[in-house]
Amino acid sequence: MSTSRVIPSSPNLQAVAPAPGSPARADYNAAVGYLRALVTVLVLAHHSVLAYHPFAPAPPASLTAQPRMWGAFPVVDSLRWSGFSMFVGFNDIFFMSLMFFLSGLFVWNSLKRKGGGNFVRDRLLRLGVPFLAAAALVAPLAYYPTYLQTGASGWAGFWQQWWSLGNWPAGPAWFIWVLLAFDCLAAGIFQLWPPSIEVLSRISARALRRPAAFFAGLLLVSAAAYIPMALMFTPFRWSEFGPFAFQTGRLLLYLVYFVAGIGVGAYGIGRGLLARDGNLAKRWLLWLIATPFAFALAAVVFLVGLSHSSQRLWEVATDLTFVLSCATSCFALLAFFVRFLRNRMRIWDGLNANAYGMYLIHYAFVSWLQYALLRSSLPAIAKGSLVFAGTLALTWGVTAALRRIPFVARVI
Repeated sequence: MSTSRVIPSSPNLQAVAPAPGSPARADYNAAVGYLRALVTVLVLAHHSVLAYHPFAPAPPASLTAQPRMWGAFPVVDSLRWSGFSMFVGFNDIFFMSLMFFLSGLFVWNSLKRKGGGNFVRDRLLRLGVPFLAAAALVAPLAYYPTYLQTGASGWAGFWQQWWSLGNWPAGPAWFIWVLLAFDCLAAGIFQLWPPSIEVLSRISARALRRPAAFFAGLLLVSAAAYIPMALMFTPFRWSEFGPFAFQTGRLLLYLVYFVAGIGVGAYGIGRGLLARDGNLAKRWLLWLIATPFAFALAAVVFLVGLSHSSQRLWEVATDLTFVLSCATSCFALLAFFVRFLRNRMRIWDGLNANAYGMYLIHYAFVSWLQYALLRSSLPAIAKGSLVFAGTLALTWGVTAALRRIPFVARVI
């Protein structure tokens, strides 16, 4: 999320995606690329409907007022639809973990081909530069409608409140800098101990041919990484310094999925877990059926746990069902895409090529479209659908236009 051929939110996949209409390269995996594109679309949809979430907070009195929930809800509409709570809740459980997993898949091949130093320089260009652009330009544009909704107006007043925040909200671009940090960590370990990823590959190989065994291992390790952090910090806490933010309780969970992606990629994307004729693809229907049951269990335990918030056992149960639902959803989507989206399709290639740029700029389109619809009497489900459709079309078109600029095309 190499060239202008990108996979949503993961520049680690850029180098392997061929241009639409060109012959497929041997190392290109259409299923992985198209799944990455789908996750980006889910991100756009997720943010498009947050203004109409039934539990969205009230609009802030000012940008400096506490709590600053506007960081996640830039615009809040008075009209809500309860169905969005299920959609948002389902996405929130798995899609960031899946993004980090997919981002790790090609790390090993890139490190072998470029070496640690060149790999980091490439990541700084393709992740660091877009992060700075998104934080410096897109984020203020995205949050200016928040300021307008407070009843104030004018850029001077906006910047006065913005500079007094004590940090620089970057919106969804947080994923980019965390991925860059993970990439640098992987490169550092590789430089200090070159056989490290091969060792990880050998460890992964023992389970990759048996998806159930790999699933059990991932579930165990992710639970060990997530539950103590969630108990210590709560699942909803964020840490911020300057433009850098991350979800404190989930940081190690994301690292586990990133490392798992590296292990799968080092073993071979066309082998083991993601093999076209492998056991995961063959049992796609079982994983798909298991997904709503795992999510329903997580939702029920979470709701029951709210009334037992003082009991640590319910917190543990909530966190455990969270990682169970997360892993199940990830495996279901991997199985489905490996099984059915093996061959290239023009519409998916176009989305795949523009998805990274769409991720970077979408937040500004989301918030302005939500703000434009505030006075409309349309039902919330219609507003959310319009915001999503508009954001998808506008970000796709703008990104495609930007990629005609040589330097931009080189980066995204």
